[in-house]
Amino acid sequence: MIPKTFKEVIDLGDGREISIETGKLAKQAHGSVVVQSGKCMLLCTVVSNYKASDVDFLPLTVDYREKFAAAGRYPGGFFKREARPSDGEVLTMRLVDRVLRPLFPKDYHSETQVMIQLMSHDEDVMPDAMAGLAASAAIQLSDFPFECAISEVRVGRVNGEFIINPTRAQLLESDIDMMIGASADSVMMVEGEMDEISEEEMVEAIKFAHEAIKVQCAAQEKLAEAFGKKEVREYESEAEDEDLQKKVHDMAYDKVYEVAKAGSSKKERSEAFSAIKEEIKASFSEEELEEIGDLISKYYHKAEKEAVRNLTLEEGLRLDGRKTTDVRPIWCETDYLPSVHGSAIFTRGETQALATVTLGTSREANQIDMPSFEGEETFYLHYNFPPFSTGEARPIRGTSRREVGHGNLAQRALKGMIPEDCPYTVRVVSEVLESNGSSSMATVCSGTMALMDAGVQLKKPVSGIAMGLITDTETGKYAVLSDILGDEDHLGDMDFKVTGTADGITACQMDIKVKGLSYEILVNALIQAKDGRMHILGKLTDTIAEPREEVKSYAPKIVTKIIPGEYIGALIGKGGEVIQELQKTTNTTIVINEDPDTEEGIVEILGTGQEGIDAVLAKIDALMFKPEVGSVYEVKVIKMLDFGAVVEYMDAPGNEVLLHVSELAWERTENVSDVVNMGDVFDVKYFGIDPRTRKEKVSRKALLPKPEGYVERPPRNDRGGDRRGGGDRRGGNRDRKPRRDRD
Repeated sequence: MIPKTFKEVIDLGDGREISIETGKLAKQAHGSVVVQSGKCMLLCTVVSNYKASDVDFLPLTVDYREKFAAAGRYPGGFFKREARPSDGEVLTMRLVDRVLRPLFPKDYHSETQVMIQLMSHDEDVMPDAMAGLAASAAIQLSDFPFECAISEVRVGRVNGEFIINPTRAQLLESDIDMMIGASADSVMMVEGEMDEISEEEMVEAIKFAHEAIKVQCAAQEKLAEAFGKKEVREYESEAEDEDLQKKVHDMAYDKVYEVAKAGSSKKERSEAFSAIKEEIKASFSEEELEEIGDLISKYYHKAEKEAVRNLTLEEGLRLDGRKTTDVRPIWCETDYLPSVHGSAIFTRGETQALATVTLGTSREANQIDMPSFEGEETFYLHYNFPPFSTGEARPIRGTSRREVGHGNLAQRALKGMIPEDCPYTVRVVSEVLESNGSSSMATVCSGTMALMDAGVQLKKPVSGIAMGLITDTETGKYAVLSDILGDEDHLGDMDFKVTGTADGITACQMDIKVKGLSYEILVNALIQAKDGRMHILGKLTDTIAEPREEVKSYAPKIVTKIIPGEYIGALIGKGGEVIQELQKTTNTTIVINEDPDTEEGIVEILGTGQEGIDAVLAKIDALMFKPEVGSVYEVKVIKMLDFGAVVEYMDAPGNEVLLHVSELAWERTENVSDVVNMGDVFDVKYFGIDPRTRKEKVSRKALLPKPEGYVERPPRNDRGGDRRGGGDRRGGNRDRKPRRDRD
């Protein structure tokens, strides 16, 4: 018996729909939905333990996986099984996590899992745009303590018109690719890339997306009501003690305020705050610390947060002594590493990133193999965040989700400035060496300079800045902070990273921690961010104003040559012998790709020496050499025969042709060596295919003047001899007796 199902349909306004259904699948989960658009189907399940974990945070796991079976494909690898998540899946997990996590109560500590699976794929539907909707809808059907429904949509703009959840084909024509996460009341998350749009255009895109999200949130609430809204579960909340909180606040607030106002370094400030905390704890007995030590620490951090925030709101000062619009001191350096293709250091305050650039052929492109997308990237950026960058020692267990996310943001910031005709595959690696606020934006800046140092002809340099926000909902006061510190990120209400050129925004990432952020504040933050970006951009261009005209002497040069498809095999040779020998002798790397549309060969030649590259080009020209009838070519004798000389075209080494003895000179030639010798260089005229011999014909004598009194010999048929009669082809031995008369 098929169970009863409940369904809501969302109209996207252009003939497309999204449906949310529950009641058929995964009923033992605490909430489950199937979200469908076209043939694309996502299954989302949510489960949260009823017993709290022994931690002081929410142990939330958001997992998004794309099943290869959904696209009728096999996974790669020996075991033919989905394994670790791809970067694309990790990025979708982060998008969903960042919107869900703030809506759980701060004192809810139960292990919670949100699992989203792509079960059926549609080429015209990008599934990541529906993952947030699926997660929230499943939670609405559960008994979790969760503040309100949310959703996420992608917004694009094609020909000036905004589109919700565009297809991948539409996205290729769009100048905006943004994911927005919001509730019906508040925008909470923005991330995306843009083609140098203005701040006002970005806000309009967010507003457009928010209107669509409101409809999706309403549909979730209707589904939950139809299904039967569950009572929110009871859970053991954290203990509270108002008297203790007041006591700790009174002991800490003024002291913290003074330390914060001193404008000290991260290390000095951290030590001073720790001393205040230890002093407060020392005023309690060991028995009290054992019983309420966690509460004391909690209330101290609340007092610290309040003091730091009030310092900024009341006096416009920040932890390191800056005003709200100030950017920390910056110093930059390029060409720091002597053997890499490009390098740069960017240091802003206590944040430092060292970027390197490596240039390669299409063989080094980053291959993307997901059920929802197959392709390759010829520009990609990897971001590494070692523990020493924050003065910590902790285990390193592979690339973290944070590193994937920060690297992706920096890559999106820069990739639009890589010229379309850049012949290289370009890899940027950012090593974060120090971190106290926005190492991802430091990566954008160091990456820009390293690319220019490598000779990549960037269209325009890109800079980035991280903005913060502190608000007081009671008084309405707020302060937008430029170039935030790590502590300001933790204590503030917004982390807003924005990158761009002098002409517009190229990428952004925003997480808002306060409800009901007005668009007025958002616009002010964007305008202040632009001022900061321009200041930082000036520092970058002071260090390196333009890309190097050429790559460095030890960096590989690359030349691309298009050849007709019929010559691909000749260039490769039997078993690859021609191309392998050519690479060995010229010290180059040669990559051949076939254009699927034209069937032409795209030959990439990579080498550090121009001589080697030129030698490969000469070989290709030689392979494709086709002499034209009536043209004159310089040749060299490479072999002597009784009936002529084998000559090689000087412009196409390796291309040979027989110069017959009869075409050497106007006079009768008995011996080839009487006219030419090995190594002789001279001109010949090309006559095409000789109809008699069906071989190519060239002539030396055709370029020589006829001797005075020269009489043309009669054609062969008039000389009384033919092949059967045994007549001499060159007119000799005419009186030779027939074979039968010879003894």
